[in-house]
Amino acid sequence: MITRAASPARNNRLRLTCERSMACIAGAALAVTFAISPAPAADMPMPAKAPPAPAYQWTGCYGGINLGGGGSGTNFGSTVDPGTHLVGADPGIVAGSGGGGANADGLLAGGQLGCNWQTGTLVLGLEGDADYFRSHPRFSNNTNTLSDGVTPFTISQSLTTDFLATVRPRVGIAADRNFAYVTGGGAFTHISYTESYVDGAAPPGSGTASAARSLAGWAAGAGWEHAVTDHWTVRAEYLYLSFPKTNAIGAITDAGGGANTLHGSADLVVQLVRAGLNFKF
Repeated sequence: MITRAASPARNNRLRLTCERSMACIAGAALAVTFAISPAPAADMPMPAKAPPAPAYQWTGCYGGINLGGGGSGTNFGSTVDPGTHLVGADPGIVAGSGGGGANADGLLAGGQLGCNWQTGTLVLGLEGDADYFRSHPRFSNNTNTLSDGVTPFTISQSLTTDFLATVRPRVGIAADRNFAYVTGGGAFTHISYTESYVDGAAPPGSGTASAARSLAGWAAGAGWEHAVTDHWTVRAEYLYLSFPKTNAIGAITDAGGGANTLHGSADLVVQLVRAGLNFKF
């Protein structure tokens, strides 16, 4: 049996087919390799970010100092009873000239202690403070004459404060390190009050009505506080304080034995603005 040798053309076709098969196998292998290889760096998940710092907590007690200024306002009143020195229409003329309003300003400096309790964004607190506050509203009328149109008289009134103190709940909303609040409670002070009278009658008359006492009133206001660090806070605050009327009784007398009873009165309101620095324990 005679076997024919493969022709050169057939051998070329077989070689080309083999080469194409090898290329297909190599391509498939590369595809599988890329499919199972790690994802490019751009597609890799980023490292997790650190959680944000927790919000500042206002719960705790604190103490601090404050400095500011206040304006006081007083309405003075006066009454003169009929008597033997001022007669006829004179008691009414003097009393009508003895009333009026007066204002005065003063510096404020002191300290405060308090505690806060926070739940969510709501902050509840209680604070007490005491400040030096020297204010001296005065009123004077020295241009009037008695009913004869000739005899001059002067009637004046003054009130002096020594200090201010309050005890107040606070309630407000916290936004991390910022705290806005409203406040209201009791207010306390000590005052010295004097009404004085003098005239040019013959014989001349003079007299005073005075009182010195401690007063309890009320206070209301609002403020804002900011935590600079975990322990130090700064604040700005406005307060309105109102105190009851003070009454005093005295006498107008002259060398001849004449006399009239003199009544004086004064109320007191204070508006203050102050800045404060606190240390949270």
